[in-house]
Amino acid sequence: MTESITNSSDWIKVTDFIKARFEKEPDVRGILFIIGLREMGFNKTKFTKEQKQDLMNLGACTVLSLSGYFRISSVDIEGWPSFEQILPIPAYSNADQETILMEHIIKYFKQQGLII
Repeated sequence: MTESITNSSDWIKVTDFIKARFEKEPDVRGILFIIGLREMGFNKTKFTKEQKQDLMNLGACTVLSLSGYFRISSVDIEGWPSFEQILPIPAYSNADQETILMEHIIKYFKQQGLII
């Protein structure tokens, strides 16, 4: 399942967009990190390990919110959103989890007008 989405034209558009902007070959975790950065509006380049994990989690919750799995429940004083789970996330294999995230990343990039 993952291989078919990896070769899809929309996924290639996402990875080409990231490569052009950051000059790196992206993986799903890296793209979720970038989405987290974008959502927070961060411009800095140095982050602690915990901040990186928080940004990847923010990216994952953001893209999964597009299908109603999560919604923002509050925002703290520093601007970090807290998400609440609305729908149960089905138990997927690791490969299927990655595919679901990739599909939602594509949806996010399209919704944001970053790819057509």
